Amino acid sequence: MKSILRACAGLGILVLAAGIAASSATMPSKQVIAHRGASAYAPEHTAEAYRLAMEQRADYVEQDLAVTRDGVLICLHDDSLERTTNVAAMYPSRFSRRHGPRGPITEWLANDFTLDEIRRLDAGSWFDPKFASASILTWDEAVSLVRGKAGLYPELKSPPLYTSRGVDMVGLFVASVKRSGLDSPGSLRTTPMIVQSFDEGTIRRLAAELPAVPRILLMEAFPPGGPTDARLRQIAAFANGIGPAKELVERHPDAVQRAHAAGLTVTAYTFRSRSTGRFPTVRDEMAHFLYTLNIDALFTDNPDQAPRK
Repeated sequence: MKSILRACAGLGILVLAAGIAASSATMPSKQVIAHRGASAYAPEHTAEAYRLAMEQRADYVEQDLAVTRDGVLICLHDDSLERTTNVAAMYPSRFSRRHGPRGPITEWLANDFTLDEIRRLDAGSWFDPKFASASILTWDEAVSLVRGKAGLYPELKSPPLYTSRGVDMVGLFVASVKRSGLDSPGSLRTTPMIVQSFDEGTIRRLAAELPAVPRILLMEAFPPGGPTDARLRQIAAFANGIGPAKELVERHPDAVQRAHAAGLTVTAYTFRSRSTGRFPTVRDEMAHFLYTLNIDALFTDNPDQAPRK
């Protein structure tokens, strides 16, 4: 009888150990997303920044998306071209004007230029003259560059802007994903992809049209007391996670645990070596958010500085 009990006890330990191992294997690890590529070291959203991000072992490479006049998705953070290209020198009369919160704004909207015109622009000299040959990438080019080497993390930047101009940005993106098979189980295993947007309507639509692709609702503000449990449960019905500014997480650290309880991941932005707040280094700052506040992932300009455990 004792030998039977000992055998059962031993079997129980083995089962428990196997269960713990299986649980550990399925738990998601902390993820590092290269913000616009390795943008501390190379001009954002260029092939140089994306390649460097992968060399620095980023889990994902981010692509902000805009739409050209001829309906091509390109990798560009701003709606307009003047900050990161020489568009004002190349096309001095092609600007538009609008009234901003601080007065009139002169800008060269990407949607007013064809892909051929945008390809002529220098997208690197603003960062450093040695990158003068860098150019704006299309979304398809970014996919070819990253696929099979790291994950893709596209952001649909301003869908309402394009809707106001009669352009279905979300539709263009969905069509490109399906055409490339990026939402297939095989592709998602070899090249995981997560889609993000600040626009809730866009995330809801993606939940219906690309249900296999994880979705993050970006958040630049919380209510005064942080997001309520009811709101987090509501978000969990159409998104897989939230993407708050890091300041919001530090102000409301309990939101991380409550988001997890609602079934949501938490991905914070943006961690930069030139702006580390109260922390001595960006590595220390990222470690605090990942392992003390227990966020799941973060965006950083410095993927080489990400702490790994």
